[in-house]
Amino acid sequence: MAENAGGVVSYEDPSAEVLTEAAAVFGLLASSARLHIMWALSQGESDVTHLADRVGGALPAVSQHLAKLKLAGLVRSRREGRRQVYYVDDPDIVTVVRVMVGQLTARSHQTTAPVRRLRGTGA
Repeated sequence: MAENAGGVVSYEDPSAEVLTEAAAVFGLLASSARLHIMWALSQGESDVTHLADRVGGALPAVSQHLAKLKLAGLVRSRREGRRQVYYVDDPDIVTVVRVMVGQLTARSHQTTAPVRRLRGTGA
């Protein structure tokens, strides 16, 4: 990070490895089901049964999404008796999810700046 003559902060370009890793994380979050799970977990820890109820998904599907998120290091879990409790251990991931969803929610409530779908994203 450096400040140029105009007082504007500029950042060095990230390495190809960092960009590849970031693209993989954003790819995982491109699924609305996984994003909903991450949003729910950003509000607090939960087991798979409560997550499935909250996000409206089938238990096996939510479990598979959690496995992918856990494998990518976005979600962690711990055992409490006979249930597995999931949580997000990285405050930066929580911030990214909250900011993105919060901004889009705010825009959807404004009449002057509707949320538009991006072309070619399937969203």
